[in-house]
Amino acid sequence: MVRTKRWTAVSALAATALLVAACGGAGDDGGSGGGQAGEPATTAGFDGTTIKLGVLSPLSGPVAVIGQPLTSGNKVWFDHINSQGGIAGKYRVELVQEDTQYKPDVTVQQYNKVKGDVVAFTQILGTAPTLAVLPLLQSDEMIAAPASLDAFWVREPNLLPIGAPYQIQSINAMDHYLSEGGGTTDSTICTMIQDDVYGEAGQEGIDFAAKEYGFEVANTQRFKVGTENYAGQIGALAGAGCEMVFLTATPTDAGKIWGTAAQAKFTPKWYAQSPSFVSALAKSAVAPYMRQYVTIAAEGTEWGDESVPGMKDMIDRVEQYAPNQEPDYYFAFGYNQARAMTALLEKAVELGDLSHAGLLRASEELGTVSFDGLTGDYTYGPADTRNPPRSTTLFSVDPSKPFGLATLKYDFTSEAAKKFEFQKADA
Repeated sequence: MVRTKRWTAVSALAATALLVAACGGAGDDGGSGGGQAGEPATTAGFDGTTIKLGVLSPLSGPVAVIGQPLTSGNKVWFDHINSQGGIAGKYRVELVQEDTQYKPDVTVQQYNKVKGDVVAFTQILGTAPTLAVLPLLQSDEMIAAPASLDAFWVREPNLLPIGAPYQIQSINAMDHYLSEGGGTTDSTICTMIQDDVYGEAGQEGIDFAAKEYGFEVANTQRFKVGTENYAGQIGALAGAGCEMVFLTATPTDAGKIWGTAAQAKFTPKWYAQSPSFVSALAKSAVAPYMRQYVTIAAEGTEWGDESVPGMKDMIDRVEQYAPNQEPDYYFAFGYNQARAMTALLEKAVELGDLSHAGLLRASEELGTVSFDGLTGDYTYGPADTRNPPRSTTLFSVDPSKPFGLATLKYDFTSEAAKKFEFQKADA
């Protein structure tokens, strides 16, 4: 797999992180950190009664439409856990939230601000922000749960990912297009991707699928976050005769892209990465176009589908702890992140060590965590043997549904997705 462009960007982010780290932020655990089974000793982020977890998310700006429900999902899960007495029935969880604005440099600053006050980070939103803090996580022996689905997270011991990676989403999307979506290997298949490491993750999956299925990517258009005018990219895709376009974007840009396509009467089949959608799009002027031409590749099931075991429990907890929360699959992602972090904390308490290094050791003994159908079960343990889910749910846009999405095909895994190999970021 070609990684040159991605790792030029990664190197720059790592250099930024290390530079900013030199400007401050306590890094040691404090306390002894336990080390053997029994009551965990006090340590950074744990005073003997309360466990503090960091949340680094865009709580303002255009990507706050993802960050705010994600953070609400984190909170509702831990509100539920606290109502049961806390981790191991006795240690309450407190979230320490900082606004990153979806900017890697701000994420590094906020990380340094709170890293000495938390045992771990239960959320860091975004591929580029996660890459920016990864060198710091490694040097600080800190664990973080990325709110991002890049395949590289699978083999990183300092990360606690959930869900099938973006690369798997795009591979499964292509399988569906070719087997059930009316496409063939002779179709004119194109991509439109955010011009950063997130966009490259989606492209990597498409390129892998192209080799597996024997099609060519006829045209790729890149764009910067916050671009105002997409006429040039849409014109290029239309000029190339694209019959299918795979989109990797965040919601504000995705809405403008589909709006531009509708105005241009450009009507390919669009498949889009999960972060491209928010429910507001299903209520917008572009909704009729999306309903006819757009398929979303994501996780889990539609909001309110109680045939999936975890959905009823989640909705019951929303009603109890966040009754004003609107249906939102980003909320479900944050809820599942917190669930994985709870499993890790429970293991660390079992081993008697809530220090940063103790959580790293606990992660190597963590087995399979089930999410009751809200996302695929994830087998943890040593990073080089982790086995993430490889399943994807495809959704059609349906304004009558609570989140604006209807399940088209639930939780399926293509043969090509099973073949994708996960590598470390420094591979």
